[in-house]
Parts: sequence; C-alpha cells; structure tokens
Amino acid sequence: MLDIAFAKPALPKSGALVLLIAEGAAPAGLAAELDTEMEGGLTRALEAAAFKGKKGQSVTLWAPVVSVSKLLVLGMGPIAGVDAEKLGGSLYPQVSGEAHCTVAADALTASQAAAVAMGAALRAYRFDRYRTTEKAEDKPKLEKITVLAADHGEAKHAFAPMKAVAHGVFLARDLVSEPANVLFPIEFADRCKELTKLGLEVEVLGPKEMKKLGFGALLGVAQGSINEARMVTMRWNGLSGGKKKAEKPVCFIGKGVTFDTGGISIKPAGGMEDMKWDMAGAGTVTGLMAALAGRKAKCDVVGIIGLVENMPGDNAQRPGDVVTSASGQTIEVINTDAEGRLVLADVIHYAIEKYDPKFMVDLATLTGAIIVALGHEHAGLFSNDEELAQRILAAGTATGELAWRMPLGEAYDKQIKSDIADMKNVGGGRAGGSITAAQFIQRFVQGRPWAHLDIAGTAWSSKDAATIPKGATAYGVRMLDRLVADHYEG
Repeated sequence: MLDIAFAKPALPKSGALVLLIAEGAAPAGLAAELDTEMEGGLTRALEAAAFKGKKGQSVTLWAPVVSVSKLLVLGMGPIAGVDAEKLGGSLYPQVSGEAHCTVAADALTASQAAAVAMGAALRAYRFDRYRTTEKAEDKPKLEKITVLAADHGEAKHAFAPMKAVAHGVFLARDLVSEPANVLFPIEFADRCKELTKLGLEVEVLGPKEMKKLGFGALLGVAQGSINEARMVTMRWNGLSGGKKKAEKPVCFIGKGVTFDTGGISIKPAGGMEDMKWDMAGAGTVTGLMAALAGRKAKCDVVGIIGLVENMPGDNAQRPGDVVTSASGQTIEVINTDAEGRLVLADVIHYAIEKYDPKFMVDLATLTGAIIVALGHEHAGLFSNDEELAQRILAAGTATGELAWRMPLGEAYDKQIKSDIADMKNVGGGRAGGSITAAQFIQRFVQGRPWAHLDIAGTAWSSKDAATIPKGATAYGVRMLDRLVADHYEG
C-alpha cells in the first residue's frame, strides 16, 4: 500500500507538490506562500492557462523556481461540493512518476484531507506479482504521499479506519485478480485462515463435513472438479467479544466459484478466462471481514463463503439431475451453468441454522442478465425487506458503489417451478434471468431480512476510474462496511 503521512502545512524541499484550489478562489494558505516565493509566478501561470479551479481542471509546471521538481495545480470545483476522495484518486496518475509527493490540502477539513489520502491509496493499487519483464520506466515510482492539513493530527486519526478498509479492498482485489490455477478452493480457504492474525475466528469445512450437513446443492456443483470444495466461516466479535449470549450477528454470504466453465452446460470459449473472477462475491466478503477486524469495528459480523470449481469432469453434474439441498428442498438442475445459486442455497441455510442472523446480504457474480439490465454502473439489488434495501442503497451512494433495486414477485417465482422437484435452477427463458435467479435464492431465506446483490457487472472494470484501476474492483467492501457502521455505530 502507498505510504501515507500527514503533516502541518509547509513548503516541501523536494519531490512533487500538488495544490488544490477551489473554483473561483485565489491562491491562499500554502499556495499563496508559494506564489510569493515564486514572485507571482504561480498567479501568472494560472492566468495564462485560464485556470478557474473547475473540477478536473489542472495546470502542471515542471522545475518551477522553487525546491520541488514538479508543481501540479488541481481544480476542486465548488468548495461546498468537493469530492475529496475522487480528487485524491485523480491526482495519483499525474504524480506517479515521482518518488515522493506532497499534497497541500490546507483548504480542506481534516476528514476531507484523509479522504484525499484514501482516494490516492485506492488508485495506486497494482496487481503485478506475475510481471517479470516489465521495464522500470513503465512502473510507477511513487512510494509516499504526504498530505498537508491544518489539523494534521485529526486528519491522521480520521485516516486510520480508512486505511484498514483500504487493506480489505486490496485483499479482495488480490483474490479476484489471481488466476484460477493458483486460487482454487483449498488455497482460497488457506488465505482466509491467515486472517486469524487480525483477530477473526476462521473455520473451514471440507466435503466430508458438508456432506453430513446435507449440502447436496453445493457439492453437486463441485463434483466435476479434482479441486475439493470448501466452506469458510469468518467471525468478528467486535461487540460481544464472542460471548455465548451475544446478540444476533449480521451475516454476509459470498459466492466463491473459483473458476466457472459452466460445467456440462459449457460456456463459449471466447472470454471464458474472465471466469476466474466468478468468486468475486466471496472475495468481497473476505475483504469486508478483514476491513472490520482491521479497524476494530464495534460489531458482531459473520462472513461465510462457499468455494467450488465448476468443471465438466467425468463425474460432473448433468442437466436434469435432481439434488437435495441442506434445507431439504429438492432442485432440478436444468442448466449446470446456473451454479452460483446452488452454492448460495446451502450456505444461506447454514447461516440461518447456525447463527440466526439479524439480517443477511449475499453477493454473487450471478447472471449476465444483470449486465444487460444495468450495464457496469450499478449492481442489482433484490430484497424482501424495505428498510434493509434502503440502507444498502444509501451506503452505496455514500461510497460510490451504486446499486439499483430490482423487483421480486410471484409471477417470476412461478417460472422456476419444476415438473419433478420442488424447483428448477433456471426460469423459462432468458427474459428476467437475474430476477428468477433472485427468486430461487429467496426460497432458502426462510422469511428472514435478506438482500441479494448481483455484482456480475461491477466486480471487474475494463478501464481506469478515479479510485479504481483497471481490473478487480472489490465492489461491495466499502458499501457493506458503511452498512455495518450505520447499523451498529449510527
């Protein structure tokens, strides 16, 4: 992670310097001090560039007549509506070639200064462990950012929990970025075990234990692969301390298909390499649990992930097979590529029976249909609880991880009626595919407050964004961390 420091405003002796100026504002504070040292050169440069401080506007001065090597002036837009985090993310690519950068955030509040640092840290993420021939000049050189704030002590204090969340985001991005020959279910479970050093309780179940629990739906998906299935439970007892008479926890459940060929209902070859991130829901839950433990959150939360590989092996599940889920409900498997919902069915039932949660949220790269409906801007949100749905939407808006409420209803539920079992795992056709998938999951929640996030369109980005470099997004880590904070901390 990028090294972040906070200090009182003072002109740096070297490296790059970033000045943040609001729309319509004259250079003030450190910027005014610098302008004096440059004998009015900053003001003249901004006038020559017609710089007005508008959002996204920038001016770069190389080797200015001061001690810094590069001077970057960024417009913040109206000071009342500044998005400090995106501002931090946007400045990173423009200074990544420098070894050190100082950001003058003395016009911002302490919390805004911390958000600038958070944005830069998130944008600086790289997954490059398999690059062995990359040229030095193609790699970012920036190792440290110092944020100057009027109340730098308060800014540092505000950044501490943000840093823990950033580590959770990076863990999720790492997991989703890993190739499937490296991150198969056993390896994924082993990485979860490492989180005990943060204070999480971690339990791993294998096929033998899951068979005793009646996990016919999950194990049916896994039976075509030589890589055994795992289910991992991660528990953070930040409120109760693990006492037996503790309040009901909140539960987050993740689909963890470490690679999805589609099984016997095999996918087209083109783009199948993307199916290494069909475990993004599990990656998000793992990153979330690390974030909560890292910031010592005052909450009781359980994260459960079902880990399988969906392969067309000689023992693979066949279209037309009927499996019995842990709930006792039977499922006719019409399409083996509709496997994620089978995994979730058993894990959700386990969560209810074992933990009796206050509410549950599951995350899954579940359907291509949600991409058709919402593109890559919003995740699909399905819920049987109005209050929970509204809180998730609000948390998504606050963190920039947007969701859109989708419908549920009896007409959709009828589409998964089976002729020979309690239900089938797909609807009658392509229409409404994300909805019928959610209806399937709802049959296992026993009326408990529940939400389902279909993150197929938001788990991976094909282009850079302000705080998200191209690749794994870790969508949901920050949203759900905010949801937990709002629920427990107000």
